[in-house]
Amino acid sequence: MEVLLAQSCRDSATPWMVASQAPLSLGFSRQSLYHLSHQGSPPLASLPSPLLDKGISLIREGGGMEARFTRGKSALLERALARPRTEVSLSAFALLFSELVQHCQSRVFSVAELQARLAALGRQVGARVLDALVAREKGARRETKVLGALLFVKGAVWKALFGKEADKLEQANDDARTFYIIEREPLINTYISVPKENSTLNCASFTAGIVEAVLTHSGFPAKVTAHWHKGTTLMIKFEEAVIARDRALEGR
Repeated sequence: MEVLLAQSCRDSATPWMVASQAPLSLGFSRQSLYHLSHQGSPPLASLPSPLLDKGISLIREGGGMEARFTRGKSALLERALARPRTEVSLSAFALLFSELVQHCQSRVFSVAELQARLAALGRQVGARVLDALVAREKGARRETKVLGALLFVKGAVWKALFGKEADKLEQANDDARTFYIIEREPLINTYISVPKENSTLNCASFTAGIVEAVLTHSGFPAKVTAHWHKGTTLMIKFEEAVIARDRALEGR
């Protein structure tokens, strides 16, 4: 990494000699030239001519450090989907999600409304997650059975979001339409402190929205809600038409 001009000036006995030997790719912004001329440094006229010419040309072009860091790099949409960055800082995620919850909380008057807002935001994420996973999977096939779709959520989707599979997948004993995804210690609730007066609040409603969107956009419309049970349980209730189609496929 190139040494900044200010650091060179502090550490060198002959600062302007060192500066004149720096590569001309060292960018100057309007602010940096302003500080050089207003904070006790030699006036601009005494700068070595290559550096002065470079700074003036960058100002005229409207460039600077920003241009230096973006020049020659591909646009975000042109990057390969097959090489994603798989790890995100947990502290950065916790901060972002905390701000998201507070933003939603400031615009609602009940726990139910807050969970509904989180679920709505989760559905937006879920649709994009499904698109990315389908594009990245080599030889991916479209699931036609309910169990296959649920295993896809429990495995591939959970790994993409949280780096591991969900803890457990169960079906209700008395209802063929209802399934449960159980996560004993959901990452999304790790740094969430729920006050006693809002004890029913489960911020995993955001995850429920993601799962609902993945299933619905995969052709398995369902309603997904988050509940406190065995840690956190996502209750998935499919539409009757989905179960009828599944039974018809099994009878072939």
